[in-house]
Amino acid sequence: MRSVKSTSTPHGAGPDPARTAVAGTAAVTDGGGPGRRDAEATKAAILRAARHLLARHAHADITLKAVAERAGVSPPLIMKYFGNKETLFARVMSFEEDAAVLLDAPLADLGPHMVRHVLVSQSERGADPLLRIVFAPLQGTQGDTLRANFRTQVSDRLALRLDGPDAGLRAELAVGMLLGLGVMYGIARGGELRAAPLDTVVERYAPAVQAYLTP
Repeated sequence: MRSVKSTSTPHGAGPDPARTAVAGTAAVTDGGGPGRRDAEATKAAILRAARHLLARHAHADITLKAVAERAGVSPPLIMKYFGNKETLFARVMSFEEDAAVLLDAPLADLGPHMVRHVLVSQSERGADPLLRIVFAPLQGTQGDTLRANFRTQVSDRLALRLDGPDAGLRAELAVGMLLGLGVMYGIARGGELRAAPLDTVVERYAPAVQAYLTP
């Protein structure tokens, strides 16, 4: 597989706002106020760009130049914020921050919260919190890192929240339903699903997810 030198029109999960991060980012500072907010927005754009490329190309074939072009920044700015490619992609391959938000609800309300979070993340932020695990087979040995992170940071973490028998199995089934929803929305781009009001989808889908969370 050739190294990624340029990017194409997005065809993965949801809209990709990474390209919008940009004019004047080379002058971003890490101080307080607007400069700090701009720095955070730039780092978020870089992470979105790296996620986008990781879903389409092997890790070894992705260059910092390609990430920079996708994010609308310069390669030195990526190095300023993340140090090097390995540090950047260690962040991309971690689910820790995403899982913290995904699981941030009382157990009785967790199913609706997770379904809503997946839909809002895709439709409004252009980044599904879980879907990059689907592309693990593309990543060779890096795919093993993705799988291990996903298991410990998402599935196992959810299982620890559950009471009753078969907590691990139920956690994986619930997460599987979220992945299915993400695939249908962001990759298959189901027309009816994408056109339906968010509340309608949550009302119909969340009870099935919640059923795995309560014994």
